[in-house]
Amino acid sequence: MFISALELFKVGIGPSSSHTMGPMVAARAFLGLCTKYLSAHRATPAPSIRCTLKGSLAFTGKGHATDRAVALGLHGYTPTDMAELNIDAVIKRVRGAHSLTVGETHYVRFSPSEDIVFDRGESFPEHPNGMLFELLAGTGEVILSEIYFSIGGGFISTRAEIGQLVAPLRMASTDSCPYPFDSVSSMLQMSEDNGLSIAEMKRENELGHTTEDELNSGLNAIWATMRSCVGKGLATEGTLAGGLELSRRAKGLHSQLQESPEEANLNDWLCAYAIAVNEENAAGHVVVTAPTNGAAGVIPAVLYYLVTHEGGTPAQVQDFLLTASAIGGIIKHRSSISGAEVGCQGEVGSAAAMAAAGLCAVKGGTSQQIENAAEIALEHHLGMTCDPVKGLVQVPCIERNAFGAIKAYSAASLAIRGSGQHFISLDKCIAAMKQTGLEMSEKYKETSLGGLAVSITEC
Repeated sequence: MFISALELFKVGIGPSSSHTMGPMVAARAFLGLCTKYLSAHRATPAPSIRCTLKGSLAFTGKGHATDRAVALGLHGYTPTDMAELNIDAVIKRVRGAHSLTVGETHYVRFSPSEDIVFDRGESFPEHPNGMLFELLAGTGEVILSEIYFSIGGGFISTRAEIGQLVAPLRMASTDSCPYPFDSVSSMLQMSEDNGLSIAEMKRENELGHTTEDELNSGLNAIWATMRSCVGKGLATEGTLAGGLELSRRAKGLHSQLQESPEEANLNDWLCAYAIAVNEENAAGHVVVTAPTNGAAGVIPAVLYYLVTHEGGTPAQVQDFLLTASAIGGIIKHRSSISGAEVGCQGEVGSAAAMAAAGLCAVKGGTSQQIENAAEIALEHHLGMTCDPVKGLVQVPCIERNAFGAIKAYSAASLAIRGSGQHFISLDKCIAAMKQTGLEMSEKYKETSLGGLAVSITEC
């Protein structure tokens, strides 16, 4: 099993990796299919494209800007593209368009308000985040179609692929990996047998798929984006869009801490940094999936604290990210990081486990202590539901990242003071998370049909 750190951590836009980035990638992929089809077949008069959103995408897609993402993808944009563009200007232009260019010569009718359907009926059986894309002739006849699933973290698969995936996850070959661990137990055994840290093994595995320069520049770019996101969040005021009328808090909180640093504690700083990132995510701005957008603030908050307050070095940042991605890859392989599949335990819980492992590693923890840190952090998120109010990645998501960062730091601190020996292994904890997710009611898996999402009292 191999999933690259540069894939698990991806630069994109908010507010959701599964409901924004994944649908954008899927729409871009369908645009490519349409380009090939129309180039090889006689153009049908007045063709059009329709996208039907199913399951969680239908229930919370409005709040997660899924329709916006689909429109951007069909106009040829990718999440990475948006990091370099004026997002608001591009969205305004795309929303006002009633057609799009397919290839260089074909024009296809597409209006986001009319041709994106939120179907709250029965979801596709394979996955709760399903999308049906169709190319229609002028008569309404379907001439090309594809079903995509957004499987978490910005990853997608087609219906043909998803049955062949594990977790589900498209995995690269491990033939070129010198340390092809697919479980925590095998990772620990390889670490012991070879006298290497988790970060060292992960780096060697990465170098089987990319060059050292590309890996280092990629990891540095990930951290630079995370750091920039924290900074922007700490500098921005205003009200978040979506209807909840939530005021941004990160800047005010950070200003208080700067005015009286002697009264601030670790938790205060971590909260400020995590909230800053997730307010940026909620605003639809540039973030890093870590491993998802809904959990994008946990790892940057812990890393930012490490670098800003504890003198963390660039080398430690890379080791942190490599260690975290090793843990995150195993969680995604053996369970899920999708809130629509297993609830928020798979998002913030996974992020906290990854952050705890990374922090423990750079503080000198052994591989056994790193595994213990990740298990502690994940264990204390088990059963956490995904019940966003109004389908927005705001309540309880923003504060939840702050507490995820606190749990991650606490887990690393506790583990590094122990021997690494503990009762429940991380492998067993991951299995428990998966089973808990399977048994969790659909109301609590990113549909906004239960929990906090239906607990608002009108006054």
